[in-house]
Amino acid sequence: MNQHIKWTTAIFIFVLTTTNRLIAQESVGSLENYFTRLFQNCQFNGNVLVADNGKIIYEKSFGYADFSTKKPNTSESIFPIASITKTFTATAILQLKEKGKLQIDAPVGQYLSAFPYPSITIKHLLSHISGLPSYNALFDSLRLMHPDTVFTNADILSRYAAGKKPLLYQPGDSGNYDNVNFIFLALVVEKVSGEAFNDYIRNHILVSAGMKNTVLPGFTFYHYTPKEKRNLSSTFRYPYYYSVNPERTDTISFVSKYWHNYNFKGFGEILSTARDLLKYDQALYNGTLLREETLRAAFIPVKLNNGKDNPVGNGLGWQVASDTSLGKLVFHTGGMIGLSSVLLRNLSKRQTVIIIDNAQNAVYDLANDALKILTGNHVSLPKQSVAKLYGRTLMAGGIPEARKLLQTIKKDTANYLLTEFGMNLLGYQLMQANMDDKALEVFKTDLELFPLDWNVYDSYGEMLLKLGQKEEAIKMYHRSLELNPNNENGKKMLKQILKK
Repeated sequence: MNQHIKWTTAIFIFVLTTTNRLIAQESVGSLENYFTRLFQNCQFNGNVLVADNGKIIYEKSFGYADFSTKKPNTSESIFPIASITKTFTATAILQLKEKGKLQIDAPVGQYLSAFPYPSITIKHLLSHISGLPSYNALFDSLRLMHPDTVFTNADILSRYAAGKKPLLYQPGDSGNYDNVNFIFLALVVEKVSGEAFNDYIRNHILVSAGMKNTVLPGFTFYHYTPKEKRNLSSTFRYPYYYSVNPERTDTISFVSKYWHNYNFKGFGEILSTARDLLKYDQALYNGTLLREETLRAAFIPVKLNNGKDNPVGNGLGWQVASDTSLGKLVFHTGGMIGLSSVLLRNLSKRQTVIIIDNAQNAVYDLANDALKILTGNHVSLPKQSVAKLYGRTLMAGGIPEARKLLQTIKKDTANYLLTEFGMNLLGYQLMQANMDDKALEVFKTDLELFPLDWNVYDSYGEMLLKLGQKEEAIKMYHRSLELNPNNENGKKMLKQILKK
């Protein structure tokens, strides 16, 4: 190689390296702006981690692990990951397949002799196309008769065998996402491996991946021991658009009771950190947990019997994105009252986005935006919901303050998002809470803002009818039908009013 070629090559490498570094720096800045704006808008509270080829390029904690004590979330914070747990159960099943201990296409009854549906296979369970009835259909009556009983995986097989509930559809004919599929898969793991489910997950996945801060709790959700609560971020929610303060979800009576009665494993119980989930992600990439050919098969959406797409979009335990514009994306989301999580993997570029929010803000779209930013696409900064801000001001400062706020922000379309749907939902939430004066104000305001929207008149008519103002309500329904002659609710309501 002559000196000129050497210098040209060196310059090319320098320019390429410098360009990549500048792009990476720009991505980090854009990610910081994006998630900071979300946090400022009360649209994100939790941890985010973005990695490129296993290297963390952006990681930050936002908001509180406990709103009441103002304890902050940190990189060491542990969260419930909810249904991301299903990928661990799927990994366990696929490991046992690799060891020759089970077959994906084999009937479940081959491993669980009491399983009452001979046509359902392991593959049907993994891809949510089994047609199994939900466990609520078989256990709710028992739960009501025995309110202090805790039902576990040990109870589910015998209950399904005795209940003889018909399938929702023939296995493979359709698809519906249901946790019960993975409860049975957890039983298969135990039966085939000879290990308790938690022991198997710990010994063959967590230890192998180096996940030292991941917890397998005694109860599925909410009822954690003091040891399990160490570094655990509590879960919260703003139950209504007008809620000023979040409520801690483990104090909600029906939630706490439900998840005391139902302590099933295999579908949503794991507690982890964003960094531990990255270790899991990398262990999948580097072959520590499964062979490459096994994962390739797991990331292909399972077709229905008629050859059509599975409506759930599942491969073998993983959700597969249909949009491939950014690359081949596989992921799993998780959700429970007070929490939303996602592990999003761009297999084409070996990029990973992990987001966990402990205030129930939906995070899948945020992860997609993060991936777009990482791949150099422009993503607009998030806008704050006018309806939520207006509702909270209405509760805290009353109607005059809410009107004043609305006049100030409604034209600022760069920073605020004003929709008929948001205002309408706020009105209904206030109406259902019997705060009729505030609800009436919201519906009137919605009408002023969106005078050509038929649904606004329909909703305002319902509010007026509740207040006994029938003549005015009739006018609203008539106007709604003028704007949308196909408004069936308006027709039905007018018929009922005029009949009376």
